[in-house]
Amino acid sequence: MASFSMAEQMAALSDPDRKAVLGGLKKEQLDGLQYDWRFWARPKQLPPSIDFNTWLILAGRGWGKTRTGAEWLREQVEKKGKRRLALVGATAADARDIMVEGESGILAVSPSWFRPIYQPSKRRLKWPNGAVATVFSADKPDRLRGPSHDCAWADELAAWRDPEAWDMLMLTLRIGQKVAQVAVTTTPKPLPHIKNLIGKQGVTITKGTTYENLANLSPRFREEILAAYEGTRLGRQEINAELLDDAPGSLWKRTQIDQFRVKRSPDLVKVVIGVDPESSSGDQSAETGIVACGAGVDKHGYLIEDATIRGTPAVWGHRVVSTFYKMKANYVVAEANNGGEMVAHVIKTIDANVPVKMVYASRGKYTRAEPVASMAEKGEMHHVGWYPELEDQLCQWTPGTSEKSPDRLDAYVWGMTELFITGVQGGPRRLVGPTSSRKRR
Repeated sequence: MASFSMAEQMAALSDPDRKAVLGGLKKEQLDGLQYDWRFWARPKQLPPSIDFNTWLILAGRGWGKTRTGAEWLREQVEKKGKRRLALVGATAADARDIMVEGESGILAVSPSWFRPIYQPSKRRLKWPNGAVATVFSADKPDRLRGPSHDCAWADELAAWRDPEAWDMLMLTLRIGQKVAQVAVTTTPKPLPHIKNLIGKQGVTITKGTTYENLANLSPRFREEILAAYEGTRLGRQEINAELLDDAPGSLWKRTQIDQFRVKRSPDLVKVVIGVDPESSSGDQSAETGIVACGAGVDKHGYLIEDATIRGTPAVWGHRVVSTFYKMKANYVVAEANNGGEMVAHVIKTIDANVPVKMVYASRGKYTRAEPVASMAEKGEMHHVGWYPELEDQLCQWTPGTSEKSPDRLDAYVWGMTELFITGVQGGPRRLVGPTSSRKRR
């Protein structure tokens, strides 16, 4: 199969040959090429020729996943007669900003003569022929319990924090004369719901790397992003679209995290917000890790929120404060010798009532993380829900790595260490006695 689109093959022709091919087309035919996806798409971006229930597209950043999903959905409405469709993103903002209004989203790829009307208040798109697509967030799977659909597009399935949304989506695909189809566009991650799809009957898989679409990516992306991540484990996942599992030597294992994952925690006697700050906010900057950790009445640890964000101190400061109140925390924890003083200053500037505790790193990161990982291995640490980005860092970070700083991991370790372990005089000890009691739902 050729790896180039018809448009790319046309561009490679000599001027006389190209004119010979295009010269016989009428103006309306030439105009129509602008919205002819089968002219612009690379062969791998076109739907499989065989019947499928699920088209699973596992591809690297910049491959063209969003454009492929949007064009596939548009074809279902224009040519396949689908009338009740579902669009499901990782969050409501992702669904709106990427799938609907994004530069490669549905509105952008639709021709003026058949462009749907977007009704944000109703969370839906409506086409001139009466077809309707409803927008859903995977964060709220219960909203998928009532409706019925004959087609669906699920974007970045590996980033869905509640995989139950996938099961709920499948149960809505129950109308139409033929088997309802769903297209899944995602970067691959070794999560149970991704692994379960691979090899499942009725699932057709398309794999692709970032390199396949380099001609359409900015020079800055090619020079900076690829150069920074080529050859790294993160690059293999995000660029080469390899389905990687735990890194050799990592302290955490996905099987253990999944084994002890819970939907809710018991009463929590103490909650802290661990913060790993980043002073800059550029595209190349690390994120500011913001993680809420709780100590249960059962003396187990519970991860209850990952509010990590990339932004200026003012941006992440407001996120820390809002997370503090949202999770009803006791105080904020920050490493004194890694920006902790800045954390205290930023937070006190925003809200002087939020207490901040400075902690000191007397040991290396790996040594600090070991006791927390040991508790996880024994089943004494639980994730309340799903946290794909944080869990990636836990299971892929190894000491001495030159890859991206594990900001979420650092915030997580500081929070759990504060609750259960003290590295100061006297050695490790468990937290004794509740300071307050709260119920996590």
